[in-house]
Amino acid sequence: MLEHFFQCPYCWEEISMLLDTSVSTQAYVEDCEVCCNPIEVTASFTGNELVEFRCSPLGQ
Repeated sequence: MLEHFFQCPYCWEEISMLLDTSVSTQAYVEDCEVCCNPIEVTASFTGNELVEFRCSPLGQ
């Protein structure tokens, strides 16, 4: 697992998520821990290294 810090696309607060490095490509929805809005998350890994991370408001 890798802890990744980024800004919420709704409230702009810095938040963190635990990402599973054993899955090479991931796409899921998780709520912001501050404002509770749904964030669409996409992450890609090569080995245990994060090579792409995107977060956006759900549906955009």
